[in-house]
Amino acid sequence: MANALLAGLLAACTPVADDGPVVLAASSMQDAMEDAADRWAASGHERPVLSFASSASVARQVGEGAPADLVITSDSQWMDWLAGQGALDGNPRPLVANALVVVAPASARTPPSLSAFAADPDGGRLAIAEPESVPAGQFARQALESLDLWKLVRSRIVPAENVRAALALVERGEVPLGIVYATDANASRKVRIVQRLAPATHDAIVYYVARTGVSDHAEAPALLEFLLGARGQAAFAAQGFTPAPAAER
Repeated sequence: MANALLAGLLAACTPVADDGPVVLAASSMQDAMEDAADRWAASGHERPVLSFASSASVARQVGEGAPADLVITSDSQWMDWLAGQGALDGNPRPLVANALVVVAPASARTPPSLSAFAADPDGGRLAIAEPESVPAGQFARQALESLDLWKLVRSRIVPAENVRAALALVERGEVPLGIVYATDANASRKVRIVQRLAPATHDAIVYYVARTGVSDHAEAPALLEFLLGARGQAAFAAQGFTPAPAAER
């Protein structure tokens, strides 16, 4: 199955003549990267070829030799893993930051907070990204543990493939609450934010970008600098991302 998935990715991402650099990015970057790609193309470049999945998935794809030029993950752990695999060209660089929120279906009556949800054993289930390997799920688990709620709600967790999949469960009303990134909540008209989780409850959510070891596109270095520069950062800010902490730069 893994080989089949990689083969599909290789076919989808193998550039043809005049294609822009290939970028594999965390699913929560989709709206922002589409915007950034449009801005890059508007300045006279070939539009990048974009592919999105969980940070765990894109890291594994790069580690297995997917023909990508840039990789973006929503934490440092997977970048460190890629560096250990010798799959990167240069050091990962902090790109942007994000926050965690609790969301509910826009028009449904739901618990007003995670504490209220945990106190009601008949209150349904909670959607988060898969907490063992997907950063959004790991951050969600950290927050629940910090709030002394993890043991109370663990059996009611619905683990999703990535944070966008967790958001979709809430959008469809399949669960009353979900924990997602603030940028994902802001991008959806089908959910409302019922609680913002304090940064102190989880590790800092910082996205990293790096060139891959197999990158051979002439414009890949320039695209990397574009994303880190004022024009790229403006695209991310427009989608609700915040600058990476100075200590990370």
